[in-house]
Order: sequence, then structure tokens, then C-alpha cells
Amino acid sequence: MLIIIKVILRKDGNKMMGKKQPIKKGGFGIIVPFLLVLVLFSLSITQLMHIPGKPFHLPAYWEMLIASLLGILFGGIMLSQTSYEIREDGYIYSKPNKNFKFVIIAIIIIRVSLSQYFKNIDTIDFTILTMALAFFYVSIWRIGSYIKFRRLYIGNLAADSRS
Repeated sequence: MLIIIKVILRKDGNKMMGKKQPIKKGGFGIIVPFLLVLVLFSLSITQLMHIPGKPFHLPAYWEMLIASLLGILFGGIMLSQTSYEIREDGYIYSKPNKNFKFVIIAIIIIRVSLSQYFKNIDTIDFTILTMALAFFYVSIWRIGSYIKFRRLYIGNLAADSRS
């Protein structure tokens, strides 16, 4: 709820992401959330495998497929709303998008609704399904954003070298 309130109160959804300054270090900061998700989810899976008195098992394949497809859908929507621009100073910035806050609010509402709907399933199943959805969502969005940034970055470097 706090994230939704914070997004609504901001005039520009991209300010929430702290993108007033140019993107530096070759865009490595764009990919960091993906790397953090990999590390944190591997630690979480390890912890889930060692719950005393509770055998570890994966959810049904169809459940994993649906969670993955939803994650890919959410990531694709966020990726379509993410773009970059080169400004007068020659640096690359995240391009402001007026729809961004509505998209992020919709995704949060859908995720909360789905988690309320599936609360009666096994805790381990629910955790793994949520992690699969989040993994694909973050992967698609961040890797795709990084690729978009790098295309612009390399084009900018080529233009600078010709000047």
C-alpha cells in the first residue's frame, strides 16, 4: 500500500525510480536488481529446502507455467513502458512516462489480488510460485531495459567518435 501511495503522490512515476540524473557506469545499475533477485531467490530456495518437518517439493508444472507466463506478461508490460533518451548534455536519461505509475499500480493490485486468491495453497508452493512470477517479471523488465539502454549507449558512443 505504501508503494501505491508513493507512486500516486509523485508527479512523474520515473522519479520514484530516482532517474533525475543520467544513467552512468554503462547502465550496470539497470541490471543490478536482476542480479540481486538471482542471489536472494537462491538463498530463499535453500531455506525452503531445510524447513524442519516439511518436505520440499515444487508446485505442479502447470502452476509454474502460469506463474512464469504472468511474470513474462508483467515484465513485458513494464518493458514497453520503459525507454531512454539522450539529452542536450550528451548523457542518457530514463524517459519520463505518464502511464508508468498506472501500470505499476495495476501490476501491484493484480499481484496482491492473486496472492489473496491463492492463500489457501501450501506455503512452499505459494512462495515458489510468487518467486517464479517475480523472477520472470524482473528478468524480462531489467534485461530488456538494459538492452534498450545499451543500444542507445553504443549508438551515442559511435556518434561521439564520428564528431
